[in-house]
Amino acid sequence: MKNKDESKLQEFLERPERALWSIAIPVIAGMAIQTMYSIVDMLFIGRLGGESITAVAFNMPLYFFVMGITFGVGTGLTSSISRAIGAEDKKKADNAAEHGVLLGLFLGFTLTAFGLLLGKDVLSMLGTPSEMLDESWSYLRVTCYGMTFIVFSIVFRSILAGEGDMKFPVMVAAIGTILNIILDPIFIFDLEKYGGFGLGMGVEGAAMASVVSQIIVFLIFIYMLFWRDHAYLSFDLRNFSFSPEMMKEILWVGIPSSISMIIMSFGQGVFNYILVDGYGPDSVAAYTISSRLDMLMFLPIMGIATGLVTTVGMFTGAKRMDKVRQIIVYGISRAFAIVAVASLIVFISAPYIMGLFTDDSNIEEIGVGALRTLCFAYPFVGIAMPCGRIMQGLGRGLPVLVITALRVLLISAPLAYYFTINGYEIVYIWYSIAISIGVSAIVGPIWVWKTINSLEEANSVN
Repeated sequence: MKNKDESKLQEFLERPERALWSIAIPVIAGMAIQTMYSIVDMLFIGRLGGESITAVAFNMPLYFFVMGITFGVGTGLTSSISRAIGAEDKKKADNAAEHGVLLGLFLGFTLTAFGLLLGKDVLSMLGTPSEMLDESWSYLRVTCYGMTFIVFSIVFRSILAGEGDMKFPVMVAAIGTILNIILDPIFIFDLEKYGGFGLGMGVEGAAMASVVSQIIVFLIFIYMLFWRDHAYLSFDLRNFSFSPEMMKEILWVGIPSSISMIIMSFGQGVFNYILVDGYGPDSVAAYTISSRLDMLMFLPIMGIATGLVTTVGMFTGAKRMDKVRQIIVYGISRAFAIVAVASLIVFISAPYIMGLFTDDSNIEEIGVGALRTLCFAYPFVGIAMPCGRIMQGLGRGLPVLVITALRVLLISAPLAYYFTINGYEIVYIWYSIAISIGVSAIVGPIWVWKTINSLEEANSVN
């Protein structure tokens, strides 16, 4: 399969809505598979007991920290590539992709070293109970060994997203996820009923299954991009020319995005700490399960938001702000409507859904309360989240950081802490999250429209 000679710019300009869905649908499908894996993974771990779920739950802030940094840089990479393609500058787009590979190498080794050296101490700082610390650390330690492969998978996906190709990276991710689901029970359990060929590694086995799968995904990407020339973009690393300007452009969007995701990771840790201190370990387990289910409802939003980064970036590079406005209105309206319907379904079926994950009545009751309360706020995530990605497509990274800091550091976390120390019921913790979502859904669209107006004025002057 040879690299493509033409970009998708003209195709996207002629049919913006179709272009959005050509990216969004594969993303939704791939993330649905990944989310189903997360749910299946939690089901397997749940069979080890409630303490194992909680032990893994304390890894989630660190997981989101790593994903935050990597996806943030990846978003900056996607934005730079898409805007270069929109301006019909393939040489610049190629150079951006090569800088992405360099960033992936740096991030992979740095995060691995950080995790292995400081991971256990950080878990303790996040409030992991002493009786669960060893089990929680065993999961993190194994995950760290596969960190570089995880980072590169995200980098390669971000590069391809920049040129509007999500079908191939999603297909590769689906292969890795299916393999992970197959390997999970083999690594986690003894499987005595099936001849005892399981390794019985417990939560450590769940992490090992993920690492093996990510290595396979990495090798597929390397083969297709460097040996089979699958992409429109070209990789000539032997003649690579480092550009401070290009690195600055990528990081100008990527760093604020990374920091915003780190803030969300920090917020996850704060909420775990508040919950375990004020309401007990069961509340953390319930919150973790409900958060995994949240991801299912947010799949359409994430898919549309990813499509908006590329389409808005290309249209901005081509100086077609009319198309930018058109695709923004279309994308946000569809995201809101889809999640509103999904929220209604989850509200009705919440007890049944929670019952699939645990037979602990207390965890189930807390989880149902969280889901049903937050269902009223979830549709507004369909406004807030795409606005952040739109700004990234426009080449603006700071708004995402400001809105995230406002939502997590100034609203949800302080409110949750206030409710806890004053003895409020746990439902008020969910109220604090809902309020923060509502504020983001107001601030985001206002900032997007002001930015577009300023860009139109600048284009008219030029």
